[in-house]
Amino acid sequence: MKRNVSILDGYPELRDFLKATASETRQRIMFLFVDGEPRTVGQIASQLKIVPSTASEHLSILKRGGLLVAARDGKEVFYRGNRAKTLELLKQLTGLLTTCCPETKKK
Repeated sequence: MKRNVSILDGYPELRDFLKATASETRQRIMFLFVDGEPRTVGQIASQLKIVPSTASEHLSILKRGGLLVAARDGKEVFYRGNRAKTLELLKQLTGLLTTCCPETKKK
Protein backbone atom coordinates (compact mmCIF):
# COMPACT_ATOMS: atom_id res chain seq x y z
CA MET A 1 0.00 0.00 0.00
CA LYS A 2 1.42 3.35 -1.05
CA ARG A 3 1.47 6.00 1.64
CA ASN A 4 0.45 9.58 1.03
CA VAL A 5 3.74 11.50 0.64
CA SER A 6 3.93 15.08 1.82
CA ILE A 7 5.93 17.47 -0.33
CA LEU A 8 7.98 18.27 2.79
CA ASP A 9 9.19 14.65 2.99
CA GLY A 10 11.65 15.69 0.30
CA TYR A 11 12.85 18.60 2.45
CA PRO A 12 13.50 17.20 5.95
CA GLU A 13 15.54 20.22 7.10
CA LEU A 14 12.81 22.58 5.97
CA ARG A 15 10.16 20.43 7.66
CA ASP A 16 12.10 20.58 10.95
CA PHE A 17 12.56 24.35 10.51
CA LEU A 18 8.82 24.88 10.04
CA LYS A 19 8.01 22.64 13.01
CA ALA A 20 10.45 24.66 15.14
CA THR A 21 8.75 27.94 14.25
CA ALA A 22 5.20 26.61 14.75
CA SER A 23 5.08 27.14 18.51
CA GLU A 24 4.43 30.51 20.14
CA THR A 25 6.76 29.57 22.99
CA ARG A 26 9.56 28.76 20.57
CA GLN A 27 8.93 32.05 18.79
CA ARG A 28 9.27 33.84 22.14
CA ILE A 29 12.52 31.96 22.79
CA MET A 30 13.90 33.02 19.40
CA PHE A 31 13.18 36.67 20.13
CA LEU A 32 15.40 36.40 23.23
CA PHE A 33 18.36 35.88 20.88
CA VAL A 34 17.83 39.07 18.88
CA ASP A 35 20.53 40.75 20.98
CA GLY A 36 23.09 38.14 19.84
CA GLU A 37 23.88 37.00 23.37
CA PRO A 38 24.15 33.28 24.23
CA ARG A 39 21.83 31.92 26.89
CA THR A 40 21.55 28.81 29.04
CA VAL A 41 18.44 26.71 29.57
CA GLY A 42 18.08 28.23 33.05
CA GLN A 43 18.28 31.78 31.76
CA ILE A 44 15.68 31.13 29.11
CA ALA A 45 13.36 29.36 31.55
CA SER A 46 13.67 32.27 33.97
CA GLN A 47 13.07 34.93 31.33
CA LEU A 48 9.99 33.19 29.94
CA LYS A 49 8.75 31.95 33.33
CA ILE A 50 8.68 28.31 32.25
CA VAL A 51 10.27 25.27 33.89
CA PRO A 52 13.77 24.31 32.69
CA SER A 53 12.61 20.93 31.33
CA THR A 54 10.09 22.70 29.08
CA ALA A 55 12.73 25.20 27.96
CA SER A 56 15.12 22.34 27.23
CA GLU A 57 12.54 20.53 25.11
CA HIS A 58 11.83 23.67 23.07
CA LEU A 59 15.55 24.39 22.66
CA SER A 60 16.11 20.88 21.35
CA ILE A 61 13.42 21.39 18.68
CA LEU A 62 14.86 24.79 17.74
CA LYS A 63 18.34 23.30 17.45
CA ARG A 64 17.08 20.38 15.34
CA GLY A 65 15.28 22.94 13.16
CA GLY A 66 18.54 24.77 12.50
CA LEU A 67 17.58 27.98 14.31
CA LEU A 68 20.00 27.54 17.23
CA VAL A 69 23.45 26.16 17.90
CA ALA A 70 24.75 25.00 21.26
CA ALA A 71 28.18 25.04 22.86
CA ARG A 72 29.17 23.46 26.16
CA ASP A 73 31.24 25.45 28.63
CA GLY A 74 31.93 23.29 31.66
CA LYS A 75 28.59 22.13 33.02
CA GLU A 76 26.59 24.75 31.13
CA VAL A 77 25.30 24.58 27.57
CA PHE A 78 24.98 27.96 25.88
CA TYR A 79 22.56 28.45 23.00
CA ARG A 80 22.72 31.16 20.38
CA GLY A 81 20.90 31.94 17.16
CA ASN A 82 22.16 30.21 14.01
CA ARG A 83 21.89 33.13 11.59
CA ALA A 84 23.52 31.47 8.58
CA LYS A 85 21.41 28.31 8.74
CA THR A 86 18.20 30.27 9.39
CA LEU A 87 18.84 32.46 6.34
CA GLU A 88 19.66 29.38 4.24
CA LEU A 89 16.39 27.68 5.26
CA LEU A 90 14.37 30.83 4.64
CA LYS A 91 15.90 31.02 1.16
CA GLN A 92 14.91 27.38 0.54
CA LEU A 93 11.37 28.09 1.74
CA THR A 94 11.12 31.15 -0.48
CA GLY A 95 12.29 29.12 -3.46
CA LEU A 96 9.81 26.34 -2.76
CA LEU A 97 6.92 28.77 -2.35
CA THR A 98 7.91 30.64 -5.51
CA THR A 99 7.96 27.37 -7.47
CA CYS A 100 4.84 25.77 -6.09
CA CYS A 101 2.70 28.85 -5.60
CA PRO A 102 3.04 31.22 -8.55
CA GLU A 103 1.43 34.63 -8.28
CA THR A 104 -1.98 34.91 -9.81
CA LYS A 105 -2.90 37.97 -11.77
CA LYS A 106 -5.64 40.11 -10.30
CA LYS A 107 -8.70 40.47 -12.45
